[in-house]
Amino acid sequence: MSRAPHLGTAERAGLLAWKALCLAVIAFLLAPVVVIVPLSFSSSSFLAYPVPGWSLRWYGEVFESAEWARAFRNSFIVAPAATLLATVLGTLAATGLARARFPGKGMLMSLLIAPMVVPIVVVATGTYLFFARAGLADSYAALILVHAALGTPFVLTTVSATLQGFDTNLVRASLGLGAPPLATFARVTLPLIAPGVAAGALLAFATSFDEVVVTLFLAGPSQATLPRQMFTGIRENITPAIAAVATLLIVFTTGLMLALEWLRGRRTG
Repeated sequence: MSRAPHLGTAERAGLLAWKALCLAVIAFLLAPVVVIVPLSFSSSSFLAYPVPGWSLRWYGEVFESAEWARAFRNSFIVAPAATLLATVLGTLAATGLARARFPGKGMLMSLLIAPMVVPIVVVATGTYLFFARAGLADSYAALILVHAALGTPFVLTTVSATLQGFDTNLVRASLGLGAPPLATFARVTLPLIAPGVAAGALLAFATSFDEVVVTLFLAGPSQATLPRQMFTGIRENITPAIAAVATLLIVFTTGLMLALEWLRGRRTG
C-alpha cells in the first residue's frame, strides 16, 4: 500500500499560504452578502452599523406590504413559467444538436448561447423595441419569453454536457424493439439525462428570478418583480426592509445552489 509523500517544511508552508489565500478570497466575496443579513434585523429605520437594536419589524413590514406581496407573486409567476419554457426548449435543442451532424453546427450552437454573452442592456433594449411594436410591452408574456430566452442557454449547455457521456446504443435498442421515438425519449433518454435537465432548470430559474434590467424595460407597475421592487426601493427610500428581502433571497438562492450541487454530485457519482 503506497503512502503519500512526506511534505517538507517549505511545502507545508506553501500549502498553508495557499489555503489562507483561498479563504481570504472567499471571505472577500462573501463579505457583502454577510454584512447585509444583520441589517435586516435592525430596529433602526436606516441602514447603519453598529446595529442599535434587534427587531423583526422589517420582516413584518415586508410580509404585510401589498407592494412586496405583489412583487413576490409576480416573481413566482414569471420565473417558473420562464423556467418551464427554457427547460423544454433547451433540452430539445441539446438533444437534437447532440445527434445531428451538419455544416455550421458550431455556429448554430454559438447563436443559441448568445444570450449568455450579449450585454443584458443590449438584450433589454432590443426586446423592448420589438415587444413595444408588437403591443406586448408591460405584459407577463413579454417578460416570460425574454426570461426564457435568457435561461435557455444554461439548460442547453448543461444538458449538452450530460449528453457527452450518453450511450446512444440504448436509444438504438429501444427503437429496434419497436418503441416510437417519443416513447424512447420519455422512457430512455430523459431519465438518464434528468440530473442535467434539473440542474439547467435551476440555473434558468435563478437567472429569471434575479433578473432586473430586462424587467425595468419591459414590466409595468403591475408586473414588478422582486428585483425591480428592490431597485425602486433603493432609489426612493432605503430602509432595512430592503435588507430583509435581500436576506430572504440569499436564503432562497443558497437553497437553489445546494440543490444544484446535489444534482451535480448525482450526475458525476
